[in-house]
Amino acid sequence: MHNDPYGYDLDDERGTVLGTFLMMLVAGACALAAFDAFGQIYSPAAGYPKLAPVPLATQSLGVLFGEAAKQYGHIAHYLMGIVGYPLGYVLLARPISRVIMPSLPWWVLGAVFGVVIWVFALFVMAHLVSGNPPFLGWGQLTWVALAGHVIFGLVLAAVMRRGNRA
Repeated sequence: MHNDPYGYDLDDERGTVLGTFLMMLVAGACALAAFDAFGQIYSPAAGYPKLAPVPLATQSLGVLFGEAAKQYGHIAHYLMGIVGYPLGYVLLARPISRVIMPSLPWWVLGAVFGVVIWVFALFVMAHLVSGNPPFLGWGQLTWVALAGHVIFGLVLAAVMRRGNRA
């Protein structure tokens, strides 16, 4: 029996596709709960801005699909957090890291993944899609969002590791 840097038992089965998908949903829900708790409770309590992922999702939906789609901002936020980003982690981040840096610890990958989804949210969606300043103008909100996304990535990676999936 031996372990890889991610903490997996390499002699054990990796599980089924359904098991991995279900674990991915659990990990996404845990990561989104941590992100929202940080952005909606802890950051404002510490005197920093409150994150506004739902208004950003609402704005992006309006630009991409028209005014009628704006009503789905909450749904888009939850779908990205519970399904979209975890899929990116399972299908892109983990396989790429195994090829490029197979000994990369799970927590480093989680933190890097958090930075990648922060760039996606604040540059691609907020700026390129929705027309806001790049990274929302590099104010306090930018850094709170970075911390929130890194927390998301770390929780996602930790739960996926503990679930022995992906």
